[in-house]
Amino acid sequence: MSKKNKIPDIYQIWIDTRKKYHLSHAQIQMARELGMNPGKFGKLANHNQESWKLPLPLYIEALYIKRFNKECPDNIRSIQQIVKDKIKRKKTKEAKRRKKKV
Repeated sequence: MSKKNKIPDIYQIWIDTRKKYHLSHAQIQMARELGMNPGKFGKLANHNQESWKLPLPLYIEALYIKRFNKECPDNIRSIQQIVKDKIKRKKTKEAKRRKKKV
């Protein structure tokens, strides 16, 4: 990936967490909206050792339902899509700024 299109570290952590714990895009979005820390997922995902714990995907979904009273987010987007949209907004904002100066 070129330096221009490099994914920032704050988003790359979520991508790595998604792969490591086999989560869906919707579950990652739910965890982000809940304000969860991806570095702490290892403690939450040890349901094999501590049988009273829910598996991580089910735990995230249960917390989301409890907090927001709905099954899943209205608009599910992947982290890559979020980064692309952010870059696009930044470019349009810069173009407007340049146009305003001229």
